Amino acid sequence: RMPVKPSASPRTTPPGRAAARRAAPERAFLIDGHSMCYRAFYAIRELSTATGRPTNAVYGFIAMLNALIAKERPEYLAVAFDLPKPTFRHERFKEYKIHRKPMPDALIEQLPTIREVLEAMRIPVFEHAGFEADDVLATVARELASPSLDVYIVTGDKDALQLVGPHVKVYAPKPQEKVYDEHAVRERFGVAPSQVADLMALMGDPTDNIPAVPGLGEKTA
Repeated sequence: RMPVKPSASPRTTPPGRAAARRAAPERAFLIDGHSMCYRAFYAIRELSTATGRPTNAVYGFIAMLNALIAKERPEYLAVAFDLPKPTFRHERFKEYKIHRKPMPDALIEQLPTIREVLEAMRIPVFEHAGFEADDVLATVARELASPSLDVYIVTGDKDALQLVGPHVKVYAPKPQEKVYDEHAVRERFGVAPSQVADLMALMGDPTDNIPAVPGLGEKTA
């Protein structure tokens, strides 16, 4: 399914810029849903209903989503989620993310409501067994990117920088909003986006418990 246009008020483009705007590529924003859920959950604490049901992640997720739509006004929007099952990476490397703490129960409890909100907003949700949300986002981005459509992957995961190209960018929401194009990737890592995967393999990734090549780190890699 093609990501749908978000239900937000139309763009207000000054008359003098209307022709230029029409000539520019449309934009699709693809959101890492689990990443946004975690950010919302930890950004807002102690928010619940009168009966004690936690709502902080729901409230934060909706606020972040609406803020993104209001600021960027994308023509298309979609969200990808992880599934609560092992991925092909776990099968290949048993220690993959082994040190990660499980998702808090208070967050798990709110995920169905967040999904209901996305359904009510008619925003497509993509997921696939055996794969992470980032894998799904990468596939959708590759399928959609074209001279007439620029794709923005909304994630704080630096692994996504390997996907950056002429019509694919990474929209990193934290610690401060930054859009990574090919130049920005080179500026950060000193290599082209196509070389980021090789660089990550050499330097490892402690957040995912992936070891580096012995004797190498981010600078020496």
